[in-house]
Amino acid sequence: MGRQQTFDTAEVVRAARTVFWQHGYEDASIPDLEAATGLKRSSIYNAFDSKRGLFDAAVSSYLDEVVRPRLRPLTVAQVSPDAIVEYFSGLRAALELADSFTAENGCLLINAAGGPIAHDDAVRESVAAYRAELQAAVRNGIEARHPGRPADEVDRLAETCTALLVATFALTRVDADAALGSLDAARRLVD
Repeated sequence: MGRQQTFDTAEVVRAARTVFWQHGYEDASIPDLEAATGLKRSSIYNAFDSKRGLFDAAVSSYLDEVVRPRLRPLTVAQVSPDAIVEYFSGLRAALELADSFTAENGCLLINAAGGPIAHDDAVRESVAAYRAELQAAVRNGIEARHPGRPADEVDRLAETCTALLVATFALTRVDADAALGSLDAARRLVD
């Protein structure tokens, strides 16, 4: 009979998520993960099979606890005409705080897309699915804000705004002003 788990899995995953978000998959060492989670290597491997298993759990947690709550107003049945502007404003407020976690670390998935882990098919698929989810939410917001626009125009605008959001997330760690500029450009496009 195996040992009974004595830790809160969600808390462990959140702690590991922070390490992966700050350092990337490759630079998140097992000792760093042990220190952050309070677990020994054997417990991490027993619970998650591998460092990669823990990373996958962290990505799931990131989507469910960080990304989707922010996108929720853009994914409900009746999207408010102001939801897309409020999304951009809320994101800007989070990124304007120079020493905030989000401003210092950007987006976990966009960061992963820039690292060697992106060559893994499952990670590539996760990043692509995330981008598609983001674009669908942005499209919903644009459509609610401009209900009379033709569908192909809404699609192009959503694609452009999503590209600007990805640029925002990629740049925030290295050039905060450029990141905010990309975000402001997206907001101007939807107004």
